[in-house]
Amino acid sequence: MDFTLPQLGEGVYEADLIRWLVTSGTVVRAGTPIAEVMTDKATTEVPAPFFGRIVELLAEPNSKVRIGQILLRYEPLGEFAPVVDTASAAATAASAPAIAASFPTASALAAGDSASFPTASALAQGASTAVPAGAGAVSVSTVSGAVPTTAMLAGATSPASMPIAGTTSRSPGSAGAGLHGNGSSSETSVPRPASSAMPPAAAPSVRHLARKLGIDLAQVHGSGPGGRILLDDLAQYLQQQRPIGPPPTTTAEASTDRLDIDLGKPGTRVKLAGLRKKVADHMTHCRNTVPQYTYIDECEITDLVKLRSSLKEPFRRRGIKLTYLAFFVKAVAGALKEVPLANASLDEAAGEIVLHDRYHIGIAVAVSGGLIVPVIRDVDQKDLPTIARDIERLSQEARAGRVKLEDLRGGTFTVTSVGSLGGMMATPVVNHPEVGILGLGKVSKRPMYDDRGRIYPADMIFLSLSFDHRVVDGAVAAIFANALIRRMQNPATLLLPADWQ
Repeated sequence: MDFTLPQLGEGVYEADLIRWLVTSGTVVRAGTPIAEVMTDKATTEVPAPFFGRIVELLAEPNSKVRIGQILLRYEPLGEFAPVVDTASAAATAASAPAIAASFPTASALAAGDSASFPTASALAQGASTAVPAGAGAVSVSTVSGAVPTTAMLAGATSPASMPIAGTTSRSPGSAGAGLHGNGSSSETSVPRPASSAMPPAAAPSVRHLARKLGIDLAQVHGSGPGGRILLDDLAQYLQQQRPIGPPPTTTAEASTDRLDIDLGKPGTRVKLAGLRKKVADHMTHCRNTVPQYTYIDECEITDLVKLRSSLKEPFRRRGIKLTYLAFFVKAVAGALKEVPLANASLDEAAGEIVLHDRYHIGIAVAVSGGLIVPVIRDVDQKDLPTIARDIERLSQEARAGRVKLEDLRGGTFTVTSVGSLGGMMATPVVNHPEVGILGLGKVSKRPMYDDRGRIYPADMIFLSLSFDHRVVDGAVAAIFANALIRRMQNPATLLLPADWQ
């Protein structure tokens, strides 16, 4: 049987196959990750919707694959594969219309009658799925409620093993047993959902995969537009069903900033592929498209250092790691409101500058193999603890390869930091179609003069601002930098509600 690449998200038509997680001959169960694919800069695992043996892999790693393209062939295996009556296969196929007309009803099944199900073509009308070509009558002994249970995730993978709405479960030993479900011998009854209930929003391919995996979409949180359920959501739901180890530590010493970067091996050649290829292509596009310049200024943040030091422990007790980046992200949103030209993009086709009224700030995260920029949305409407949580969550997801596609889209300005590695300043590349990016250097203590000429120790940081010169001139950059510095030198104002600032 063929397995094709399912829909990965709204507006996604192809993906890069990063690597196979299986080989020919591997036996997999439903929910087992079989491949890693990348769309934009989001990497996701594609789970198997079947129980079977991999026969042939039909796509090469580091190649582009289209939605609906055949990725592999597999052979259904085990007790969850359809049971085929080969003697009557030909006759059954010839009389498919008649069999379809006599498809057993839910009430008959509920009454305890064993039933013979029709061929693949007829079954597809009732279950929107397929069985191997040439399959004859399939006997079903295990029928369940209207909603598949999470217990099915371990084994109920065959189309014929899916529950029939409005019926009760029977033990595998029941008369007419030709196909086992999840192995449960206890009788359970699940009420039929109200007919007026709206089904969750999902693409047909996502519903098809969910049926094969035995997932009730009503139990899945949709991360797409309007709560639409995407492939990533199914994978995350399956992960949540697996046994997990002890929860990770939330102390300030937890290594959320640990970098896992491959620095290379002398005397070797490495293929430009995957995330590295996408970063290379995007950076080339940005540099070839944007006539950028960099404006550098320094900012004293002595009061910010003291404020952060006093807040670190209260934040830590609530499981939040408070970094300087959270303050800067919050301050950037305020400065963008003061200087709207910095929160813009250039619509070259229309010949218009688009000034955005939303403040979605991207944060550059170094990961193994490249750089990812997840986006914190509506920063101007969020308080400091929420921003700090978002930074930690998105950074961890990016480094673990779990960041969602929607978290990488829609940014209006970007903040990147080299200070954690020791850099003073940089010339960051504008993340087109945005028109501005802020680079943060390390915090260092230096002697400074006060208004009366006295030397005092101050905590200083360099701000490196790159802008698209087609939209933002040097004078505007200086005004924006001053607006940002003013907020950083009065950090207590960043703790005020949004409508007070």
